[in-house]
Amino acid sequence: MNVDILHSGFDGLKFTIQTDIPPALRETLASAKEHAKQTYGDCLVQFGSLHLFVTNKGARGFTAHTDDLGAVWLFQDPEDRIPNNPGITVDFRAFGLATGGLEGAEKHFREYMEAFDIRYVETQLRVTRADFAVDFLAPWFEPDRNHLIVPPGTKVTEYADEHFTETVSCGSRVLGLRAGAIANRQIAIYDKRAEVIKSKKMGWLTIWNAALKAKGKPPIDLTDRMTSQVWRFEMRLGSKQLRNRFEMRSWQDVHDIVGDAFADSLTRMRYCIPITDPNRARWPTHELWRQFSKVVNNDLLQNREGVLPSSVIFANRAAKMRELDTLLSGIFITRAAISDVTADGFEEFMGNHVEELKTSVRNHLVPVEERIAKARGRYRLD
Repeated sequence: MNVDILHSGFDGLKFTIQTDIPPALRETLASAKEHAKQTYGDCLVQFGSLHLFVTNKGARGFTAHTDDLGAVWLFQDPEDRIPNNPGITVDFRAFGLATGGLEGAEKHFREYMEAFDIRYVETQLRVTRADFAVDFLAPWFEPDRNHLIVPPGTKVTEYADEHFTETVSCGSRVLGLRAGAIANRQIAIYDKRAEVIKSKKMGWLTIWNAALKAKGKPPIDLTDRMTSQVWRFEMRLGSKQLRNRFEMRSWQDVHDIVGDAFADSLTRMRYCIPITDPNRARWPTHELWRQFSKVVNNDLLQNREGVLPSSVIFANRAAKMRELDTLLSGIFITRAAISDVTADGFEEFMGNHVEELKTSVRNHLVPVEERIAKARGRYRLD
């Protein structure tokens, strides 16, 4: 099968920051938003050499962007906060990720956060979305939802709830399909050529033609579908994978283990070639899926530590237990000091006091089962 890989890389990345914008920035954004409403266009705000386009959108906050090579910035209004929502959301744009990668996105983020004078620590960051895409020049291919093998909990229907496979077609020709839920794990296979033509995002044509030129091949002529059909295979990971399973909380976490998250997801879904065997698990993997998996794993090799979700959770749990044990030791020593206990009598004091604590726990108004369940939920030990 003749196929050319035209592009591979991150196509989406979203962070949230659990902090508020400073008063000076709020005043600047509010003024720019009002100007945007009056002029029916984005208002340009300069922060030294950096620029920000503020829109008239955002009912209880401010929406801004930094062009196609930057990101969309969503700011909550600290004077009109939506409860439990993050103060800042940064959604990096595809062209910026395609040309700058993770390093470019992080540089953009840190430069603008400094320019905005927003104080934060890494633990306030949350990774909520990461997409990785590979574009294939494959005019002979057309996706079929029956060829997609997904986890048992994923429904394969054209119209369903959050766990679904959706087929998009135009006339008798299939334009794409999706499987899974974006908050968790989703695979999308779709006609990128049609999207580029419809959205007029010709930057992708430039990227594709550069790849073909490097191979000594002629550029794509989008007017001829039979020679210019580009299919995008895209794996999308949401917060349930990035935060809950792989415990990503910072830029360093993304750099270190995002490759592990994608490698794990690629084993959960696959696009196959149907055979007569009724056991779909034994169907051979389609050539494009093999290439897709290979490219993703190779491109993200430096972003892997070879960890499994269970390993991450175990390590975090062990660290928390060590932290609590250290606190307990310190508290016992302080309690002994207050009770005028000497070093020689410390172990005896500790044993006797544990018995007193057991009695206190038994006599507590809230049953110990309920208190343990509440603590387990707080620290997510399951």
